Amino acid sequence: MSLFSDQPPPSPPAKPKLTPEERRARYADRLITIRLRILIGQELEDRGIATPAAIGEALGMPVAEATKLLTGRQWREGDVARLQGAAMRLGVQVSS
Repeated sequence: MSLFSDQPPPSPPAKPKLTPEERRARYADRLITIRLRILIGQELEDRGIATPAAIGEALGMPVAEATKLLTGRQWREGDVARLQGAAMRLGVQVSS
């Protein structure tokens, strides 16, 4: 039995394509996420909250989770809801 074959290695499965509606929804979520991160960041700065531990306490979540939520670059489902909850906890007024 030979270790080498004439066939190319199997290719990884293709990523599923997003529908136009899904792309629009993600884009809208991304804009909301950016806006909420800015508003929350401004509120934390206004209150003089700067250390990761203090930020986690102010948002009511573990330090790592708070840091990931406020600085995350990758879209994750549920981020908008978590950011809205953090904004409400801080009393940030978010207009639609």
